[in-house]
Parts: sequence; structure tokens; C-alpha cells
Amino acid sequence: MLRFYNTLSRQIEDFKPLEEGKAKVYICGPTVWNFAHIGNFRTFIFGDVLHRYLQFKGYDVTYVMNLTDVDDRIIDESAKRGIAIGEMTAPYIVAFHEDMAALNCLEPDVEPCATDHIGEMIDIISTLLENGKAYESDGSIYYRISAFPEYGKLSKISFEGNIEGGSARVDTDKYDKEDARDFALWKLVEDPDATGWDAPFGRGRPGWHIECSAMSMKYLGETFDIHAGGIDLQFPHHENEIAQSEGATGKPFAKYWLHGEFLKIDNEKMAKSLGNDYTFRDIRERGFSPLAIRYLLLSVPYGKQLNFTFEGLKGAESAVERLRNFRRLVRETPTEENGESAAIEASARALEEFESAMDDDLNTSQALAAIHNLVREVNSLLADRRLSSGERDAVLAVLEKFDSVLAVLGEDSQEVLDEEIDALIAEREEARSNRDFAKADEIRDRLAEMNIILEDTKDGVRWKRG
Repeated sequence: MLRFYNTLSRQIEDFKPLEEGKAKVYICGPTVWNFAHIGNFRTFIFGDVLHRYLQFKGYDVTYVMNLTDVDDRIIDESAKRGIAIGEMTAPYIVAFHEDMAALNCLEPDVEPCATDHIGEMIDIISTLLENGKAYESDGSIYYRISAFPEYGKLSKISFEGNIEGGSARVDTDKYDKEDARDFALWKLVEDPDATGWDAPFGRGRPGWHIECSAMSMKYLGETFDIHAGGIDLQFPHHENEIAQSEGATGKPFAKYWLHGEFLKIDNEKMAKSLGNDYTFRDIRERGFSPLAIRYLLLSVPYGKQLNFTFEGLKGAESAVERLRNFRRLVRETPTEENGESAAIEASARALEEFESAMDDDLNTSQALAAIHNLVREVNSLLADRRLSSGERDAVLAVLEKFDSVLAVLGEDSQEVLDEEIDALIAEREEARSNRDFAKADEIRDRLAEMNIILEDTKDGVRWKRG
């Protein structure tokens, strides 16, 4: 039975979806104002593994990852540059898709952008105003925390004493809110030239939290199975999502809450001030392969902190290469029809250990150990004899199942002429310059299938075989 640690209950629970055989999953995606850093990608790879393993278990999965393409940073930066927010975010959306493809992540079933769902946000806010869980103050709309007694049930933060008046009075005056805890659903925009949208309650722009409520409920329903994201989003973002969603519908929002732990760099917190907030592209420029980066980011279970080091990344590069070489060796070793079954038994045992580990709250560390154990056992057999054809097929089948979830092996390089690759890259660059991002994405995916890794540099696009 598949089990998850549910942040909401603080317990390991059997996964029992709302609808038998189906799994509806939402994960908070990137804010596309810059290139995503590896801490972000640890969360997104955790989401990808979750997506893949639910499919592996036979569920019909609907996987939704949003793109936050409007927030204060995006608005401020686009205003500084004198461009529309869509013009600013478009290149980062393309870059995010390229990075996710390079990291072998499946595309989500739905990838909604916040700016395409303003109407849904307005509808939720209107409902909250009507039922008294939201109020207007100086043209902005705030959520009334006191109207939702369960506030804090996800983060388990105690709000005793932080109530209207009293010690909170200073904050209340400062923010023009009834209660310092209340959060913005809709922010007043008075400048007609500034980014904003018309609503029955006045021109403005959405608060960050309302965006995810609107997008998740549109595509997954008012109650869905799994809401995932980084631990940093647990409070206040996810807590506020619960309050406004359940405040509007009167129904439970998400049944299971899964949170990926922090990533540290050389045992230090990732921070711009420390100069260690590496993007995926920063690491690629140092010559590391996307498969090695993916391997390292999933080598520790999502619920435990991961300490990222470049020595560890070198080790991941070696581990991936060993696995790829092992697969190639098994494929190419001549077989004999001798009826041996030791490798078949080892394969069955490895698959059982792999699935048992993944059933245990996606314990990717133990899952990888099961595969490496198989490699050692089969290599030992190969040192003494050839494999039978049945043994070879069993080993390769298990490797394929393993990689359908963890996706760290990739495809063997195909023989593609350099001239073909250069022509495809030129075609892709032309599509990007014409803002035909769909065609550019299609070409990128074709190149990824060929195991061609693209690198954007100041001198243009470079490529190499993975």
C-alpha cells in the first residue's frame, strides 16, 4: 500500500484517493521572473517522481503545475524595464520548459498561468465577500482570519494572543487591516497605466495566495487528492490557500499535503547574499550532466534535507555512468540458452525492494539502493558466465521499470549527424525570435530525445551529447 507523510495530520497515511483508480495532484510551480534555482528544481523533481510513481502504480493521474506569471516582483521589474509583464516572463517560461525537459521531467497534464485565471480569482473573492470571510479596506480586499477558526491547522502555528486590538494594534494600524494576521486577496491599483484588472470590487491585482486556489480548483475540483510543494510554502502560502478555498466552498481543500524539505549548499542555507543560489544553468555551465543533477536531487527522500555539494555531484555523475554502462553491458553481452534463473530471481527481488521503498513515502534513497544491489549481483554472475536470454530480458525489464519512475538513465545516444543538430538549433532559434514558442518547445523536445544537451551562453547556443 502506498503511504505518504501527510503534513496536515503529521502522520504517515495510506493513500486512498477520493475516486478509486484516479489521483488528482497540484504542485506549486515557479514564479517566472528569473531562472529557477536548484532548490526549486529539487521540489519539481520530487513532484515529477510523485507523478511518475502514481502512474507506475496504475493510477489515472491528473497532474497540475502552475506558473506564477504575476506578482509584485514581476510587476516591479517589468515597470523598471518599461515592458509588459508578459514580455518579461515569456523568456523565463521558455527557459523553465527547457530546464525541465533536460532534467527528464514529464510535462504536467495542465500548466495554468495565473494571468489566464483572473476571472476565477475574482469569483472566489466575490464569494468570500458575500459570506463575510473577506472585507474591503482602502480599496484592497483582505481575508478575515477570525472568520476561519481552523486557521493554522496545516502549519500547527499557534496564533493565541495575536487577535484584534491589544498587542496587535500597532500592526493593525500599519496595514489598515482589521487584524494584523489578515492577508490580501486583491490589491488596489489606482494608476491606470500600471498592471491591473477590473473587478466588481475595484481595479487591482491578485494576491499571491488566491492564484493557486483558483487554478487548482478549476482543474481538479473543490476537493482533490494531493497538494505538494516546498516546505517554505507551508506557511503562510498553503495555510492561506486552505483558509480562502475552504472559506469559499465549505469543503475540505486537499486530502494529503506533501512538502519537500530544504536544500542546503555545503551545509549552508542557499542565499543570494552567500553567492550560492545556483541555478540549474549555473551548474550545467560547470560541465555536469542533467541526469547527474537529477540523480543527486532525488538521492535523498523528499521529506529530508539534502546537502548539495559539487563532490556529491561528481559522485552522482559516476553513479549514473555506472548504471548506464551496466545497462549497455547487459544489452550487448551474448546470451546462452542454459536455463539459469539467478538473475531472474535477483531482478524480481530488486523490483520488490524498489516498490517497497517507493511505497514508503517515496523513499528514493532505498529505491536506488535496490537497483545498485541488482547491479552488483548481476555483475557477479557475469564474471562467471553469460546470462540466459530470459535473465537478460528480466534485468532489462526491471531497469526500464525503475527508470520509468526515477528517470536517471536516459536513452542511449542515437547516431545523429552534427549538421542535422545544427540545422535544428538554427530552426529553434528562428522560432524563438519569432515568438513561436510552441515550435521552439517542439524542437527542444526532439533534441532532448536525441540526448542533445543545449547550453545558452553569452556567445549563443551551444550543444553537446549527453
